[in-house]
Amino acid sequence: MNILFFLTPKSEVAYIYDEESLRQALEKMEYHKYSAVPILSRQGRYVGTLTEGDLLWYIKNQLSLNLKEAQRIPVTAVPRRSDNFPVNADSKMEDLLDKAMMQNFVPVLDDDKSFIGIVTRKDIMKYFAKNIGKTE
Repeated sequence: MNILFFLTPKSEVAYIYDEESLRQALEKMEYHKYSAVPILSRQGRYVGTLTEGDLLWYIKNQLSLNLKEAQRIPVTAVPRRSDNFPVNADSKMEDLLDKAMMQNFVPVLDDDKSFIGIVTRKDIMKYFAKNIGKTE
């Protein structure tokens, strides 16, 4: 099965650019009610994944941080515990499933290593739940 069947395209994904500030990341995550978002370069490359936990621990460790200061801190200055590992658009379903078991979304890259969207664990689970017992 082609993994692109599950793709949520980049145009429908909330993400942040690597030069955006900590404050912008917080506001975007709050607005979309997401606990994790992909970080992209302006060239469309996948940089990593920023989580609420990454932001929380960074803020905790900055004793005098306020929102004005947060405006000056780029998201790349925030240490990330881990990144969601991407797959290529032509990856096998097994590769996608292996990654989806460990992370709530899987970034998808094209042949030029540019971010084209995500596959959510939720969409994979919905597909399998709907198709359990069906034969092709």
